[in-house]
This record gives sequence, C-alpha cells and structure tokens, in this order.
Amino acid sequence: MIHVVLCDDHAVLRRGIRDTLAEAPDIQVTGEAGGYSELREVLRTAACDVLLLDLNMPGRSGLEVLASLRETHSTIKVLVVSMYPEDQYALRCLKAGAQGYANKAGDPVELIAAVRTVMQGRKYLTAEVAQMLADSLAQPTPEAPHAALSERELQTLVKIASGRRLSDIAEELMLSPKTVSVYRSRVLEKLKLSNNAELTVYAIRNQLV
Repeated sequence: MIHVVLCDDHAVLRRGIRDTLAEAPDIQVTGEAGGYSELREVLRTAACDVLLLDLNMPGRSGLEVLASLRETHSTIKVLVVSMYPEDQYALRCLKAGAQGYANKAGDPVELIAAVRTVMQGRKYLTAEVAQMLADSLAQPTPEAPHAALSERELQTLVKIASGRRLSDIAEELMLSPKTVSVYRSRVLEKLKLSNNAELTVYAIRNQLV
C-alpha cells in the first residue's frame, strides 16, 4: 500500500485528487493539509510515502516547503502537482529535489501513474517535460532572465502580470505589502524593467501567464 498525503490550500482540489486516487486499490490517502504548518502536524502522525505538493500556497511557497522536507523528512518522495505551466516550473522543481511534476489539468489517470512511479524511486516526467529535458541536454540554451528569480520573486512577477495589486498579492501570500514591494523591486532590477506594464509584457512574451 502506498501512503499519500495531500498538501494544497484548495479543499475542493484536494477532494478531487483524493477521489481520483481512491480508484487505485494500492493507494491510500492518509492525511491532508492546507499549508506548511498544518503539513508538519499531519506528518507527525500520518504514514507518508508520497507527498502531493502544490506550489502556490499562502505563507511558505511549495519550493520552500520542498527544501524543508529534504532536511526533515528525506525519505518522503515529493510529487509536485500544480496549475503552473510545466515549461516554466517542472525543471525548477526537479532541480529543487522533487521526484516528479504533474499538472492539475492533466489526465487524472496519469496522477495515479505518477504516484506509483515516484514510489518506485523513479522520476515522473510527462512527455513534454522529458522532451524539454532532452533538448536542454542536447542543445544548452542561455537561461531566460527570470530563471534567476527566487520562487517568491517569480510568484510576484506572475501575479502582477495577472493584474493583481500589491495589497492583493500580500494577502494571498500572507506577506506584508512592504515585503511584496521589495520583491517587485528585485524583479524589476533583475529583469532590467521599469514598471508593471513592462513586467506584464515580459510575462506574456515568456508565457508565464
């Protein structure tokens, strides 16, 4: 039996994933969490072989949680399940230590296959991500400027480009508006841009939104 814990701040999506996994006789969901603090409590008591982790959560981001888990629960295999585009986030997650990356909008049957794959100690890659990885090895290309952004900076860029105000972003990420403003300034500096309009154009051109 594969014991799975779900970590996603959207209860409806957790329920959908739980229902999908319930169709597999060899998979059992043993716990659920809506954020990092709740996840820590769940992992104290729940058996967990595979953690299904969302990237976009309030407070600590998915990649920050992933880094913490590598130190505190190194035996747990982490499968990132997110709505973020694979071409922008999958390789970043794999480099950070995730065993796989699956898109929430993908085929539910693939999610079951993904859990089984990472449980076997193998990396789970969709065909698209595998091709991206092969291309990057065969023909290394210069990294896009936003590849140098931290996870929080990238989240700030995407949310600004999606039309969110700084106060809204602060509330969503459970940060102070001042902190979000600092992230915005860093993004502008690293990307050599001047304002939100230019940020939005950059995000669209690079298919971040």
